[in-house]
Amino acid sequence: MLMTETVWALGTMSGTSLDGVDAAMVLTNGDVISEFGASAYRAYSPKERAVIRAALGCWPGEEGVEDAAEVVETAHAALLAGFEGAQLIGFHGQTLAHEPRGRGTHQIGDGLVLAEVLRLPVISDFRSADVAMGGEGAPLAPFFHFALAKWLRAEAPLAFLNLGGVGNLTWVDPSRDGPGDEGALLAFDTGPANAPINDLMRLRLGLEYDNAGALAASGQVERAIVDAFLEHRYFHKMPPKSLDRDAFAGLAEAVAPLSDADGAATLAACCVGAVMRGFEHCPKVPERLLVTGGGRNNKVIMARLSTALDCPVEPVEAVGLNGDMLEAQAFAYLAVRVARGLPTSAPGTTGVAAAIGGGVLNRPTD
Repeated sequence: MLMTETVWALGTMSGTSLDGVDAAMVLTNGDVISEFGASAYRAYSPKERAVIRAALGCWPGEEGVEDAAEVVETAHAALLAGFEGAQLIGFHGQTLAHEPRGRGTHQIGDGLVLAEVLRLPVISDFRSADVAMGGEGAPLAPFFHFALAKWLRAEAPLAFLNLGGVGNLTWVDPSRDGPGDEGALLAFDTGPANAPINDLMRLRLGLEYDNAGALAASGQVERAIVDAFLEHRYFHKMPPKSLDRDAFAGLAEAVAPLSDADGAATLAACCVGAVMRGFEHCPKVPERLLVTGGGRNNKVIMARLSTALDCPVEPVEAVGLNGDMLEAQAFAYLAVRVARGLPTSAPGTTGVAAAIGGGVLNRPTD
């Protein structure tokens, strides 16, 4: 399905925070971003979230995977049916397990099911080809971040930090011609971000997240836990590198003796410490750090980042972007690149041996 014209693409994201489905439209030719369109969000119900959570860490054929896939497909179909004007859909699905140096990467959700329901071509399975070629399969938004830097007319290097369940950092040199050029991008997962905090809030207080970081703001950081966390071998590994949502499951045990407030404060400090360690790998200090994802709403995390880093730290809204929809927009953009046969990852973003395109095209039957 090669295309060269500018099209309205509709992208989706159901992330590791397990809150719900984001969907957003982008007008693009897979190179230049022309316009941002409509967006919408559908929260998972507590029951739906529980079904997906029960399948985390599972691989194809294991118990609970089929039920979780049905939840993901149904939620996406319901949300995407409300959009008009889309010519192509980028469907990320829901990551259950990610083990690029082992069993691979596993996203549930059948793109063909959505293609049949919505009667539109659907690009799915964005990560498998990269992993098969020796890449990490994540993060995949950096090519979109490069396009955003061009859209912003940035001249100096800048960085994007996505604080979802897992944090990931993209350093961009907008002076390069394309995202696959040497030195254009460096990207990697920084470490756990919202996932440990969300899990603590859910297990202890029955809440889905720490609203604006209010609980963390009332607590004290247990520095010994943070220091031990930052000694993890992951932080000594050179990027590109990626993580599974539960790669740092031991954090929950570490903060178990702490009060609710101290636990939230300590986990927020771990998130920030991981980002600081990540910045050590950047070729140079960026002109600014633009933060997206739910973590940008945590005032404790944002304040600590601003204090710790030698550049301005701002939510992406400061430059006119939508931090709730950036990941969904990324998969709309990447879908068009897949349809055009263009690369979606490169050595500097996933560690793959050469720039490669991923994704599988699903067409509705006549």
